[in-house]
Amino acid sequence: MTDTTTPAALARNMIPAFLSMLAYALVLMVSLRLLAGGIDNRVQEIAVTLAPMVPAVLLCASIIGVIRKLDEMQRRLQLEAFSLAFAGTALITFSYGFLENVGFPKLSAFAVWPVMCGLWMAGLVLGHLRYK
Repeated sequence: MTDTTTPAALARNMIPAFLSMLAYALVLMVSLRLLAGGIDNRVQEIAVTLAPMVPAVLLCASIIGVIRKLDEMQRRLQLEAFSLAFAGTALITFSYGFLENVGFPKLSAFAVWPVMCGLWMAGLVLGHLRYK
């Protein structure tokens, strides 16, 4: 297995993810402009509003590709970080859902991704500290 822990290797492996994120941002901007202009056809409106999901799927595939290129230790760190993010996001969102029953403001499902991403990053930091 090739070394994937050097900064150059990490950067090289992340190129597809960065390109996917750039494509996502561009498609999102175009999508929002088209929607703001008004689309009369419901099917076209749905297609345009879901268009940013195409590069989002590519981003997911590129992340999986990066994980597959990692050595066993780095994979373990990612698995532990993903586990924390998954379980933590479930606990936080379920807890907040119960709080909505007693008058807390309703949150959009868009709030889930930042929580999950933040917990993933926290899990990576904790993992690096643990295995240092």
